[in-house]
Amino acid sequence: MPNPREPLVVALLGTPEVSAATLYGFFDVLAGACRDWQVVHGALDDAPPSPFHPCVITRDGLPFTAANGVRITPDFGFAECPPPAIVCITDLMLPPGVELGDRYEAEAQWIRERHAAGALIASACSGALLLAHTGLLDGLEGTSHWAYCEALRRRYPRTQWHPERGLVATGEGQRILMAGSGTAWHQLVLALIARHAGAEAAMQVARVNLLDWSTTSPIAYASLLSGTRNPDPVITRCQQWVASNYHCESPVTRMAAHSGLSERTFKRRFAQATGMSPIEYVHTLRLEEAKQMLEASDAPIEAIAAEVGYQDPSFFGRLFRRRVALSPAQYRRRFGSLKRRLSDAAQAQGSGS
Repeated sequence: MPNPREPLVVALLGTPEVSAATLYGFFDVLAGACRDWQVVHGALDDAPPSPFHPCVITRDGLPFTAANGVRITPDFGFAECPPPAIVCITDLMLPPGVELGDRYEAEAQWIRERHAAGALIASACSGALLLAHTGLLDGLEGTSHWAYCEALRRRYPRTQWHPERGLVATGEGQRILMAGSGTAWHQLVLALIARHAGAEAAMQVARVNLLDWSTTSPIAYASLLSGTRNPDPVITRCQQWVASNYHCESPVTRMAAHSGLSERTFKRRFAQATGMSPIEYVHTLRLEEAKQMLEASDAPIEAIAAEVGYQDPSFFGRLFRRRVALSPAQYRRRFGSLKRRLSDAAQAQGSGS
C-alpha cells in the first residue's frame, strides 16, 4: 500500500460504456477533498493538496469516446498506472441482463489482481455488472441500481443483492464498497473520503458540494414494472388487457379466460414470461398507478386504494410499504413535493419563453 503521507492513487476505470458525468464527478470530488474547503474560505495559497490522486485508467491508455459522446483521454493504461489504493468502476451504460462475455476480461483480470494486491474495489450503480463479473462478490452482499438487481440476482445467485441499500461494504476488511442507484455515487465518494481522510474531511466535501446522504430507500424511486421484454405473445396480450383492467374483480381469472389457456397453464406461462405470478403482476400494476396518483393529487389515500382495486385500505397500506419501502403518506410527502417543484419549474420556464 502507498505511503500514508502521499496521496492515495484512485484508479477510475474508463470504458466505452462509462458516463463522463459520473467518471469526472468522482474525479472532481476526490481532487477537491481538503483543498476546496480552504479555497471557499479565502485561503487559496494555503490550501492543502488533496489526500487523493484520482486518475482515469484504461486497458491501453488510449483516448476513447464515452457512452454519451464525450471524448476522454485517460491518464494511464493498466501497465503504466501507479499501484492504486482504490479502484472505482463508476458505471456502465449497458442494459440490465446483458451478458458481458469476454468483452471486459482484461478489466476483470486487472481488478482481481489489484484486489489481491490490497486495493479497495468500489463500484457505483451499474458498475456492479463488471464487479460481479470478476467473481469477487461470490458469497458476499452487493447492491446496484434498482433496475439491475433482479437481473444480477439471476445471473449471480451466489451474491446476496440489496436494491434497498444505497451503500454496501463487504468482503474481507470491507475492501469492496458498492453504491446503488443513480446519484448514490455521492454516498460512495463521501464514504471513501471518510474512510481514508476522516469524517471531517468528508463533511467539508459534502458542505462545499451540497451533497447529502439520503435516507430514502432506493426502492422508493424504483419503477415496479422494470424488467426485460416478455417473449410470449399470449402473455403479452394478457398484459395489455390487464393494464387497463387491473382494478376489476378477479383479474387473474379474467386474464386466464382472455388467454384461452387453462388457469394452471396460464399461471405457469405467465410466471415463465414475466418472472412473477399473475397476482403479483396485478399488485405491481396497481401499486405503480397508486404511486402516480399519490404524486399528482391530494385525493384521500383510501380513495386511491379503492380506485386501483383495493377495498381494504389497511391491506393496501401494508402492501405498499412492503413493496415501496415507504407508507403511502410518506411517499406522497417525498415525491408529491418533488413533482410539484418540477411542475412549478416547468411552468416558470414556459411563462418566460
